[in-house]
Amino acid sequence: MKVIHLSAECYPIAKIGGLGDVAGALPKYLNQAGVEAVVVMPFYERKFVQQNEFDTVFRANTVMGDRPFYFEILKEKTGKLGFDLYIIKIPGLLDRTEVYGYDDDIERFVAFQLAFLDWMLWSGEKTDVIHCHDHQTGLVPFLLYYSYRYKSLSNIRTVFTIHNGQYHGAFNWQRSYYLPDIDPWKTGLLDWKNGINPLASAVRCADAFTTVSPSYLKELSISSNGLEFLFELEKSRGTGIINGIDTDVWNPKTDPMITQKYTPKTVAVKKIKNKQLLCKEFGLAYDKPLFTFIGRLVVEKGADLLPEIFRLMLSDPENPVSILVLGSGDAETELELSALKEAFPGQYNALIGYDEELAHRIYAGADFILMPSRVEPCGLNQLYALRYGTIPVVNSTGGLKDTVIDISETGGYGIRCPEPTADAVFTGIKRAIELFKNTVELQLLYRKIMALDFSWNRSAQEYIHLYQNLKPIS
Repeated sequence: MKVIHLSAECYPIAKIGGLGDVAGALPKYLNQAGVEAVVVMPFYERKFVQQNEFDTVFRANTVMGDRPFYFEILKEKTGKLGFDLYIIKIPGLLDRTEVYGYDDDIERFVAFQLAFLDWMLWSGEKTDVIHCHDHQTGLVPFLLYYSYRYKSLSNIRTVFTIHNGQYHGAFNWQRSYYLPDIDPWKTGLLDWKNGINPLASAVRCADAFTTVSPSYLKELSISSNGLEFLFELEKSRGTGIINGIDTDVWNPKTDPMITQKYTPKTVAVKKIKNKQLLCKEFGLAYDKPLFTFIGRLVVEKGADLLPEIFRLMLSDPENPVSILVLGSGDAETELELSALKEAFPGQYNALIGYDEELAHRIYAGADFILMPSRVEPCGLNQLYALRYGTIPVVNSTGGLKDTVIDISETGGYGIRCPEPTADAVFTGIKRAIELFKNTVELQLLYRKIMALDFSWNRSAQEYIHLYQNLKPIS
């Protein structure tokens, strides 16, 4: 079986969030399990592309409506990622540095999908399954089955994975001319609320759709930015599969980005050494419980709650703590978090931005990671944290609910908060501080959570089972 993963992101080429991690790891594990899996993504003028060699395997001219464009398919030469990587370069559209954020993003990703399908059509490239990820690839199932241009490809099966159902990539019908001739009786499969909605279309047209956790599949019927009714109608065709993590990259025993490497047997000694180095670097007290937040400073991550949560923590004389933040996003939240450095020197520090190496060192040195997310389709940070013996304090939503069992429950190993409010999270933090005071219990928990298996091996088998049982929508 051959599976092509079509994605706007893929680590380490271009990663903005969890989508990049999944596209950079799942294909590798599928290959290890005997499935031929490759990745096709847009070209971005980034470090990986600049520092690695590619062969041009296909060139062609095509059109998007009345706009002609030239495209190239480039293949990474060495296969060092554990899968074949193809990137689509379109001068003027897919040849820039950033992944998202341009005024013509709709045109960029429509052109990406058309170039991909034209390559499949004209090159004779064979595949059994096209696995599309998020709305940037959401038009492919519809075009594959209901466009006259790609009729000869309609025997290929499709899967669509929703990494974040809040973003649909919708655009108005005035731009429908971007698409090649389609069956006029099927245009309703593109439409949602009088616009073309790629995410809604993919849910309707793909042979199966998945979400990145079982709980998130249920939550989409309650909150999906206007698609709730659709997900309620289609939920029987959906499958929730928890994301895994790449245990080759996220491995404290071999991680080249951390100073003191460790295993479950040595975690108690080596983790404190990593913590001491980290606290020294950022001017924090290492004998206090070290809480961290890593990620995008946006409302869906609960980042707007952080300033109030941190003030509650730092103003509690009975429970002194150290706090370290790594992230960027909403400008106002960035300013508030930066201002806390002057108010609480020696207790709090923040780096606005993102640094992959520093993230690894924080996971290795922190005691607790905070994830007060309002929306968390799966969440990977809690899985990375567990791998490094760092205890998650999370809001009980989406994938966080599916992967973090509260310490009050049988077999529990984390702390879950009932709602994303400052008071609820602060109550969870006080529970974490009490846990920190019990050194014996804490060290036993380190070992326990490091032994949990959230690798891609299990999840890859679930995807293989899905692929093998795909049937066309009747």
